[in-house]
Amino acid sequence: MIKHNIFFVLGLSFTQLLVAQSSPKNLENYLRVITKTAEYRNHENLDQLNQIATYIHNEFEKHSEVLEFQKYLANGVEYKNVIASFGPSDAKRIIVGAHYDVCGDQEGADDNASGVAGILELARQLKGKSLNYGVDLVAYTPEEPPYFRSEAMDSYVHAKFLKENNIDVFGMISVEMIGYFSDEKYSQTYPADILKLFYGNKGDFITLVNRLNKGKFAKRFSRKYKNQKTIRTKRFGGPPAVPGIDWSDHLNYWKHGYSALMLTDTSYLRNKNYHEKTDTLEILDFEKMAKVIDGLL
Repeated sequence: MIKHNIFFVLGLSFTQLLVAQSSPKNLENYLRVITKTAEYRNHENLDQLNQIATYIHNEFEKHSEVLEFQKYLANGVEYKNVIASFGPSDAKRIIVGAHYDVCGDQEGADDNASGVAGILELARQLKGKSLNYGVDLVAYTPEEPPYFRSEAMDSYVHAKFLKENNIDVFGMISVEMIGYFSDEKYSQTYPADILKLFYGNKGDFITLVNRLNKGKFAKRFSRKYKNQKTIRTKRFGGPPAVPGIDWSDHLNYWKHGYSALMLTDTSYLRNKNYHEKTDTLEILDFEKMAKVIDGLL
């Protein structure tokens, strides 16, 4: 009763106190390792990708005893997803994924080192938690061109494996660019200008992107995430024909019949450093990133 009264005075729910624990400093440290590398982590620099995969695996290993590399060949080159599992092995699974490769010669701090840093921080907080579902955190490569939309794409391989092995999946979340925010007017653009009337012109929110037929998991997750109010959140649903709506790994879970969505700062519609050399650590907001992960947790 005393605790309840304290929470009431503070104006905070017990749930909010539980989730407000992601560390901006941790996120910055993960990002520094992932982005400040000898070579760019694109599909041509396999040694660099493997070094990042090892780093992700080592971080996962601090928090989970169930880890694996999912290796596969694309154009004769071996790539690998890194997977850490939490919770009961015989329960329905929730997949949370982010790709660790970049497009071309750039650091890719927002795209998508930010997403990878997010799932590393999520792993830290899932350690030892009692969970109703199994949770698989997956770091993918390659996601970027020339493999995007092909069956050699990282997440296609993973989603296909789940389907072929009849693994019971409740749903999937693609963590895709979560670090760039702006309070400036007209910093947010949209596929259609009329959407500014509904979503505003400031890029100061995180977005839950779904298709119209979103499925039970994506619908429930989106509602619960928004209700957490850890960060200003917008929800967007539309057909795959809308530019950008399927531009990440959730695309391949849709293809295999799973309920999936994308958690994103809206990518190129806000961050003009997208796929440019200016996509560096210095443009990211670690405090807001932490709030994004608090909501995810």
